[in-house]
Amino acid sequence: MGMGDMIMNILFTICGRADSKGFKNKNLKKMRGVPLIYYTLVIIKCYMDQHPDNNVKVALNTDSEPLLDLIKNQNIIPVRYVRRKPELAGDVVPKVEVIKDTFLACNDIYPDVVIDLDITSPMRRTEDIENIIIEYNKGIYDLVFSVIEARRSPYFNMVENKPDGYYRKICASKFTARQQAPKSYEMNASIYAYSPDFLRNEISKTIIEYNCGISLMPDYLVLDIDSEEDFQMMQYLHEYYCEQDDELKRVYEKAKGLS
Repeated sequence: MGMGDMIMNILFTICGRADSKGFKNKNLKKMRGVPLIYYTLVIIKCYMDQHPDNNVKVALNTDSEPLLDLIKNQNIIPVRYVRRKPELAGDVVPKVEVIKDTFLACNDIYPDVVIDLDITSPMRRTEDIENIIIEYNKGIYDLVFSVIEARRSPYFNMVENKPDGYYRKICASKFTARQQAPKSYEMNASIYAYSPDFLRNEISKTIIEYNCGISLMPDYLVLDIDSEEDFQMMQYLHEYYCEQDDELKRVYEKAKGLS
């Protein structure tokens, strides 16, 4: 039995605030006529169907009544509701604290892993979840997050304003070609797999300062929705890639059936 075939207890978390200063009501948006959260529910159901031996639970943490109504209006998958605490509803609250609170509220589940799926990153395939679980099951990480290969390198062609007022490479180096630089990755804010032990303890630093692993996704799945421009681009790309990727298309068709 491979690491991706282990029988596991999995808690999927879905977290969405009632509002967002950056892009108002982004968690309630419909992409190509389908509420964003339905794409997340469907990909969890696809994973469950392909791994029927696993014990999978799903929890929604929100203070949004319309988002909760969307969950209540579907019957593809049961979802436990965890009310967002007021102190966790601010713009600068780290999301991991919300995930932690959701996990602790579901204290009767005892998961082997807690997997958070971002509502505003709907372009996912079952294999992306499988791959992050395979990496997590190496047993050496506090958390594993999805990434894409970076198009720019902090060692070669990314710059910042240095203390002397001039702009130079973020990471000092003498590389003359991008291929010489260490491989860099961008977090695509799509999938995070957390160790329950990590979530039980105090989290005093940003999550990427802990023992992290990565799981690579295709670079066309990089976008998450943080603005109207992101949303319009996401719709365009989703329509295009549904014609190229059978699973993206299958998820879309199933999600349409929930609307």
